[in-house]
Amino acid sequence: MSPSSRQPVNTTAARWRRASLWLAVAGLIALTIADLEITRSSPGSELLRMGQGFLAPDFFSTDHLWRALVNTLAFAWQGTALAALFGFLMAMAWHHRWVRGLAASIRAVHELFWGLLLLQVAGLSTVTGVLAIAIPYAGIFAKVFGEFLEEADPSPANALPVSGQRLSVFFYARLPLVWQACKAYGGYRLECGIRASAILGFIGLPTLGFHLETAFREGNYDQGAALLYLFFAIIFTLRWWLRPTLIPVYLLAAIAWAPPLFTGRLDTLVRFVTVDLVPVPLRQGGGLTELWHWFAMLWQQQLWPGLWQTLVLGLGALLLTGLLSLLLFPLISPLFGNRASRTAGHGLLVVMRTTPEFFLAFFFLILLGPSMLPGILALALHTGAIVAHLTGRFSESLTLRADAPIGINRYAWEVLPRVTPNLLAFLLYRWEVIMRETAVLGILGIHTLGFYIDSSVAEFRFDRTLLLILATVMLNLAVDALSRGLRKRLRLKPGLGL
Repeated sequence: MSPSSRQPVNTTAARWRRASLWLAVAGLIALTIADLEITRSSPGSELLRMGQGFLAPDFFSTDHLWRALVNTLAFAWQGTALAALFGFLMAMAWHHRWVRGLAASIRAVHELFWGLLLLQVAGLSTVTGVLAIAIPYAGIFAKVFGEFLEEADPSPANALPVSGQRLSVFFYARLPLVWQACKAYGGYRLECGIRASAILGFIGLPTLGFHLETAFREGNYDQGAALLYLFFAIIFTLRWWLRPTLIPVYLLAAIAWAPPLFTGRLDTLVRFVTVDLVPVPLRQGGGLTELWHWFAMLWQQQLWPGLWQTLVLGLGALLLTGLLSLLLFPLISPLFGNRASRTAGHGLLVVMRTTPEFFLAFFFLILLGPSMLPGILALALHTGAIVAHLTGRFSESLTLRADAPIGINRYAWEVLPRVTPNLLAFLLYRWEVIMRETAVLGILGIHTLGFYIDSSVAEFRFDRTLLLILATVMLNLAVDALSRGLRKRLRLKPGLGL
């Protein structure tokens, strides 16, 4: 092989090494300046009490438990179905820039933020729960379905006559190529919808999260453990009870149980949009000078601190996620261990990636106190398990030499150099999700943007709420653009559906 033929490969490898180094440096700086203080005086004794509760769960002390369980599923089914429908429609027009911009904007706002806004109009109703899931998930579905269609083989469509109708070409020559992938992703997104539906209980909706938060805040860990076990049971058995032929039955049952009827008043909606969301200076008849002073005050007191702390926490979590992924992927890789160890590794990763980051952060806050440390640990454990799972699956495609070393030498010199580019791609692809979750952790009391958003809602200052949510959108869009630019420059393609 000539030197010129090796140059592109060497250049790409050097680029992803530099990118990894700079991301690691940014993460180290973030961890250095982050607030990692443990403020609980005896986290060990609290952890012991939690452990005792998990060993002796109480399934009979929660009032209306089964109603909360069914509500969780009903909101998830309706929200995911509505999102899939509108996401599919947007994916059909994915070549339009405005469609991609709309999808990116609505998915950049977390379900809990949508829920907080919708609560002011629809109250604690099914509409709030369903739309809080459906709106951001529509943007996610649009992105994934659109990218599936972009990467599909264009040959069947190109073979049809030019005069063919666009819809006919789409449904007969393009959609069949991606239909199985879309169905598989729909199942995964339903699992995410169940997690999101449960988390909506933290803002008052009658789902599992409402009772779980109450139980853990009051120290009733046996009761909280039972709720968590029920949640795990729903997720772990999804592959057995989710059957394509039963989907219409489940959806109709969800609508019958919790009809998504808007019971609020139209004038409340109109006032919320035309008055409450308008900045106070403009509402009181002020001009641009007063508006600028209002914005400058918010920038100094809330916007800049929230953006900075969100970025710091997110970068620290990204670095720890990468480190955990490197440590955890051998647990499920066929290149290491044995069948028993890989089975145990799969179980560990399933529990970690199934437990929502919000739940994990809530538990760590109880144990460690209100600092950035609970958020960083929660994001790293959840996302690290996802990236480790994907990296372990990728390692199944590797073929080692017959004389390849074993143990730590195999890991360091044979496997790690070959999986690192894909692991970096997985991390970059998940970076936007990490930032979304980082912002919303503020609802728990961590001083990210979500903290100021939650405070503004509690004070009924919805003009501030809107501005702070727009700040989260801009931050997430910037991170997504940077991530896509890095992946394109480094020629990294992690695959879709993350």
